Formats: sequence, C-alpha cells, structure tokens
Amino acid sequence: MKSFEIDSNSANQRLDKFITKNLPNLPQSLMYKYIRTKKIKVNRKRAEISTRLAVGDIVDMYINDEFFEKPDPHYDFLHASLDLHILYEDENIIILDKKVGLLSHPDDNEYVDTLISRVKHYLYDKGEYDPESPTVFTPALINRIDRNTGGIVMAAKNAETLRIMNQKVKDRELHKFYICVTHGIPPKTEDLVVDYLIKDESKNQVKVFDRQVPGSKEIKTYYKVLKTDKVLAQRSGKRNISLLEVELLTGRTHQIRAHMAFLGCPLVGDGKYGSNALNKELGYKKQFLYSYKLIFDFTTDAGILSYLNGKEFSVPMDDIWFAREFPNF
Repeated sequence: MKSFEIDSNSANQRLDKFITKNLPNLPQSLMYKYIRTKKIKVNRKRAEISTRLAVGDIVDMYINDEFFEKPDPHYDFLHASLDLHILYEDENIIILDKKVGLLSHPDDNEYVDTLISRVKHYLYDKGEYDPESPTVFTPALINRIDRNTGGIVMAAKNAETLRIMNQKVKDRELHKFYICVTHGIPPKTEDLVVDYLIKDESKNQVKVFDRQVPGSKEIKTYYKVLKTDKVLAQRSGKRNISLLEVELLTGRTHQIRAHMAFLGCPLVGDGKYGSNALNKELGYKKQFLYSYKLIFDFTTDAGILSYLNGKEFSVPMDDIWFAREFPNF
C-alpha cells in the first residue's frame, strides 16, 4: 500500500491520468479494475476514473509493490543541447531568447533538440525538475514562436504559473513587440491596421482580406516605422527597405508576415508571403522577424506572479542576428 498527497502541481488532473503517470508498470485494465473494486481510493472513498484531484487529496493504492517499481530512467531531453539564452529567471518562470532555427516543441522531423527539451535538461541539471517525483510538474512553454522566427518565449516552472500566464495571454495582459525589416516603405509612418484573416490548415498558410468574409477572424496589427535605408537597395537598385516595430494586438498564425505583405511591404527573407525575386536580389533566405520585447501589463489579479506587473524584458539589438546585417540601423 502506498499513499500520495496531491500538491498544486498535480491538482486538476483526472485520477486515471495521475495513476498512469506515476505507475507506468500498472496495466490500464488493472488500473480500471482497482478503481472499481476500491483498491485505489481518494480520501478513503471510492472514486471514479474521471475524478478531478484537488490540492490536499490523498490517493491510497492498495496494490502490489511491483507496480510501484519504476524502470531505469531514460529521458530523451538529456540528449538536448544546453544552449539556452536566458533573459530572466526566478522560482516560477523563465524568459528565454529563442534563436532562429530552433523548434519550440517537437515535430515530425525533430523530437529531441527543441526549446522545451533544453529547458527540461537545464532544470533537471539544476535539480529543479525530477521526472521521478510523483507530484512533479513538467516544465511547459507559455507561448511559442515559429522555427524561423527568433525571440522571447516564456516557460513555466509550476502549474500555478502556467495557469495564470495562460489566462493573461488569453486576456491580452501582455504586450508583445516584434522588430522586422520589410521591402519598401509602409503606407504610413505608424498605423493601427485592422483586417481579416483566414487560415488554410492543409497548407499552413493564411490569407488576409480588407473585409469580413466567411470563416475569417479579425486581426489588429500596430506598426511604427523606425527607419528606412537605401544601402541594400543599392545592391539591387530597385527599392528601399524599412525597419519596423510591430505590436500584435491579436495573435493569429503568421499575422505579421501576412499582414505586412498585404500592405505591400513583405518581410525581407520571407519566401511564403514575400517575394522570392526580391529576396534573391538581396541574397537573404531567412525572414527578418524577431520577437524582441515583452511588457507585463496585468489589469486583473496575477496571484503569485503579481511582482511581474509593469516589468519589461527585451533582447539586446546586438543579439538579434539581422541587426548586424544592417549597420546603418
């Protein structure tokens, strides 16, 4: 017999999910039987498979010791690189500068060396993440950005931080700023542009319209032209380039890339929404887009994260790869 007390990192899980995570040797059929026959109880009472666990609950398991034995650990994340660029860290959150080319999460082509795997490896080495602990919280990313975009990504160290920050992101209580370089000069020096976007899931591509169409969602993009430059234009002899700061007021797929292209100023290096001909003339293949600044602007209670309200974090310009390509900027 063994008992587990539920802490905040394990709260809100279904009973069957908690058992599967902590007793990997227990066959699912036996787990269901033991719950049904009250060999597994919650607070000394019969429970259902779908019972949601709360902080302080006691899960008693009257089962053979062999099911509590865990196989020798083999963690894929230990094969991930430890190359992390940390802008800020405390007991609840890590704010990172993800470099271009690194996936936020695994996909079909890369499973091991991703940003979240590097975070797990880092915290494991620090002794802050123990996958063997029955009440462990698995570190999780709060936001993500595309492989081909660099910039600020947040990671939660505990369940409460993840819950709070997911809600703050949903409620737009964070201001996310990007810096990018476009072909040409936008119509205005600065503007709040409101249009509509449709996503084609099969192609992972979006299309922007200036009016509401069936299935479209509103997008709001605020941009400010910081500078225009003719240095690279001399290489092709055709057009200017512009350095922009962009704030996302909605967070749709590929919003900045598609919206700027819709305005006639596609991002330099963007082959999906931009101009391959213009990119070829300048000799660039990577898109010039970076999530470089984050401001916490809480308007509702932030609980254990209240101390972050009003704080600003940014990536130094010297650390943004394309800033070095434009010395005049």
